[in-house]
Amino acid sequence: MSQSTVRFCDRISKVKINIKALINDETKRATLVRFLIGFAILFTYTAFLIVKYGPSGITLGAITWSAFVLATPVADGGLLLDFPVRLITGMRMIYSEILVWIVAISLNIQILITNPHVYSETLITSTFYKILINPWPYWIIIAIAAIGTFISIFFGDELLDVVFHKDRKKYLKHHIVYKTVAALFSIFLFYFIYKEFLSLFGLQI
Repeated sequence: MSQSTVRFCDRISKVKINIKALINDETKRATLVRFLIGFAILFTYTAFLIVKYGPSGITLGAITWSAFVLATPVADGGLLLDFPVRLITGMRMIYSEILVWIVAISLNIQILITNPHVYSETLITSTFYKILINPWPYWIIIAIAAIGTFISIFFGDELLDVVFHKDRKKYLKHHIVYKTVAALFSIFLFYFIYKEFLSLFGLQI
């Protein structure tokens, strides 16, 4: 195995997080709480969809998860997989997030080909469908979301590397970049919502 391969493996695989640290360390505890809240929301919402739509509710729940992965500038959707993978394997979340995006994109390609009508069932999925089928200009939202997501997961890895929030040197140094990306995302999201609102009255911009 080459030295470059060894160094890459070292970057991916870090020391596993001690379970006690999840409770005792300020930063790790915050990440755990964020994960539990996200999991509870997705689980509860998916359960509601299953009750309302039957087996299609599972598909709708998966699409909803993928929408938060692909179309929001935060890593909350990906965190549902990244965080447990980091705990179990020690793999840094910045790398597992790449796999999360591959899964989310592949999922939507399959559903768009085999069952596109399912997107129309809920407001979230129907809105996400409009973004997916209109590359210009709405894929700008996905592009900005990707940048924001990987920056936030970069900061998320740091949260699990340190003990106190004051020790987050990477965040303190680069947080203005993330805030700029978030602001750009908000602008394009407002444009999307405004355009959709006008379309209800048969108007275009």
